[in-house]
Amino acid sequence: QVQLVESGGGLVQAGGSLRLSCAASGRTFSSYGLGWFRQAPGKEREFVANINRSGGSTYYADSVKGRFTISRDNAKNTVSLQMNSAQPEDTAVYYCAATRAVVPTTIRSRYDYWGQGTQVTVSS
Repeated sequence: QVQLVESGGGLVQAGGSLRLSCAASGRTFSSYGLGWFRQAPGKEREFVANINRSGGSTYYADSVKGRFTISRDNAKNTVSLQMNSAQPEDTAVYYCAATRAVVPTTIRSRYDYWGQGTQVTVSS
């Protein structure tokens, strides 16, 4: 089992940067693909980015491509999301998630473990 705890959320002005981190427990961290999702008020939780087990492959939602970067450190059991050029539409609760799937997916239901979320607010 994996427990995930996000941190790094907060308030940032439009055009600014923020770095989210997610710390995982467990000795099998490198056996999981990881993803970031977000949920804005009144909207469904949506895919943001994922990264495979080794960290060698990443995938992004079109809305964040070129602005956000996902990375992982298997030695430290952490996954991060660097958010650059933040926009008001990026305002949401951000969740990290872990999947046993060999190839990380954009499908929310394929993720087995979730963190509690961290709030990101981008002011205009």
